[in-house]
Amino acid sequence: NRVAVPERSTTDVVTAVNFDYRAFDTLGEEFILFAAVVGVTSILRALRGERTRAPTDEAAGRRVPETSLAVRVIGLGLVPPTILIGVYIVAHGHQTPGGGFQGGVMLATALLLTYLSADYLTLRRVGPTWLSELAEGLGAAGFALVGVAGLLAGGAFFENFLGKGTPGELLSAGTILVSNFAVGLAVTGGFALLLSEFLQQTLTRRRGRRPRTGRA
Repeated sequence: NRVAVPERSTTDVVTAVNFDYRAFDTLGEEFILFAAVVGVTSILRALRGERTRAPTDEAAGRRVPETSLAVRVIGLGLVPPTILIGVYIVAHGHQTPGGGFQGGVMLATALLLTYLSADYLTLRRVGPTWLSELAEGLGAAGFALVGVAGLLAGGAFFENFLGKGTPGELLSAGTILVSNFAVGLAVTGGFALLLSEFLQQTLTRRRGRRPRTGRA
């Protein structure tokens, strides 16, 4: 607690531990999540079997149960503040409690709110599977590359090779800030992908292996 602020230029010592002092452990945790998402996705897709048509094509044209106006208004109204708070938590993880893991889960929750206030097709349009997969892969790879860059530039894995800045300012803490954003991207993509896969599996089973457009 005494040395973390001057050494790492961060006012959140927990973040200094997660993304600097013990960043290698966090890398392991990140790839545990990555492996879990890949495993669950592979199992669910295997259970559904191969499809000749995309789920959105099968669902197109089906009659969508009406969503109450109150649910639509409240759900859609909560999407922007949820995204804003999630981005804030990720961006200020080196200053206040929070960070990439917590903010990433909040950002993925915005997709759930979209589904609850609209339907499955809307969720797939605003958060397509390929985009979630890309975010998860880029985030996990980006976090690992920060460690490799530290090894090449500073001689130690996850060594800080960027200017530390002034504690308390947004652009400070060196590589901790970059790592935080990478983890936020990976967690957002991972949880968004899990949400999409679980919903598709649930809706497929309820419609006799054909996904519906309404809510679960």
